[in-house]
Amino acid sequence: MADPIREVPENEAPIGQMGQKHLVVGKRMALRVWEETPSEGEKEPSSRAYETIGYVLEGRADLYADGQTHTLTAGHSWLVPAGVLHTYTILEAFKAIEATSPPAQAVDGEAA
Repeated sequence: MADPIREVPENEAPIGQMGQKHLVVGKRMALRVWEETPSEGEKEPSSRAYETIGYVLEGRADLYADGQTHTLTAGHSWLVPAGVLHTYTILEAFKAIEATSPPAQAVDGEAA
């Protein structure tokens, strides 16, 4: 029997430990949305056991990874490979969607 189709309205999505909304989680990937306001300085760099791809819907942020700075603005997409040390600075009210593989929830232990 096939897995059921899932539908999760954004206003019902669970909120993760870092403020992200977990839109839907499958066996091999997950989709989440970030909405953040400008931050004071960089967050602590971290690496994850999952690959992340994202797309900026609105706003602006700097992504620091592998000694490089990438400025992300509306219409930009990005990839952070698993295991890469990285951090973000939010420069303008920011909204982006991200997909993670394997699913972020299954790897980093976050509660749904």
